Amino acid sequence: MKAIDIYDFDKTIVPFDSGSLFAVWCLVHYPWAALCLPFIAGAAFLMAFKIINLNQFKKNIFCFVRFIPLKKAVCRFWNKYEKKVNPWFKSRKRECVIISASPDFLLCEIAKRLGVKNLICTRHNPKTGAIIGENCRGAEKVKRFHAEFPGRAVEDVYSDSLRHDKSIFSLACGSCYLVKDRKVLKFDFDKAFQNGGANAENLL
Repeated sequence: MKAIDIYDFDKTIVPFDSGSLFAVWCLVHYPWAALCLPFIAGAAFLMAFKIINLNQFKKNIFCFVRFIPLKKAVCRFWNKYEKKVNPWFKSRKRECVIISASPDFLLCEIAKRLGVKNLICTRHNPKTGAIIGENCRGAEKVKRFHAEFPGRAVEDVYSDSLRHDKSIFSLACGSCYLVKDRKVLKFDFDKAFQNGGANAENLL
């Protein structure tokens, strides 16, 4: 079985956080969704004071989807922002999987448009916006990858974050690439994460 490449999505394939941008876009195009803002702000306040964690916060942040035509909104959103996909991703040669913490209801459409059959991301209830299972972040990305691709070797890994995606970078048998400001920078994993990775960014 041939090796596969792993790509993060937000700030890697596209130069923005897709979940946050989609939320703002929906508030502009479906202003009645703003009824959820006090609830979201309350959840943000609780997370800021560590009363709830990020996973619990993300159970609430997409609650506005129950008030909008979600499938139509997602299509309209990507009609506008698909052109922002980094050109180098479209010229990829090897089979790949996108692994992201962003919601499945948002990424399934763009993955289909980009011809990517393999997508691992945070599962959400499309009717309520609530997370189903765990937030697909950090070590959860590796867990999900092994569950869906048991025994599959990884060639190259691309992400914008050394800190958050050390776990998936560690899977690479080929090369690791950090994406910054649309530029793709190759780096040595062992050198980047020696001494606990405290100076990883400075090695690039």
